[in-house]
Amino acid sequence: MIKAAGVDEVTDETFAEEVTGSSLPVLVEFTADWCGPCRQLAPVLGALAKEEAGRLKIVVLDVDRNPETTAKYGILSAPTLVVFVDGEPVKSMVGSRPKRRLQQELADVI
Repeated sequence: MIKAAGVDEVTDETFAEEVTGSSLPVLVEFTADWCGPCRQLAPVLGALAKEEAGRLKIVVLDVDRNPETTAKYGILSAPTLVVFVDGEPVKSMVGSRPKRRLQQELADVI
């Protein structure tokens, strides 16, 4: 699993508690070890997690090891970013992106 500082991993078992049960908005990256664009996105998510601590929680979920959650939200490619607010998905973005663009896309949900 591609790791970034400040970004925790969630699983099928912990998803409800960590994501849908969170009081903060949560950005979930659906990722995989074999995903090149996911590697590019890891430092962007790490920097964003540091800057937005207290306003936004960022987690990653490995699509290969967590098929239930992946299927439940209809994830078909990696990386897919889904923002959850009050336990509900409110925004979905597919593909890697630079930090500035990601911040602009998140502005309306955090």
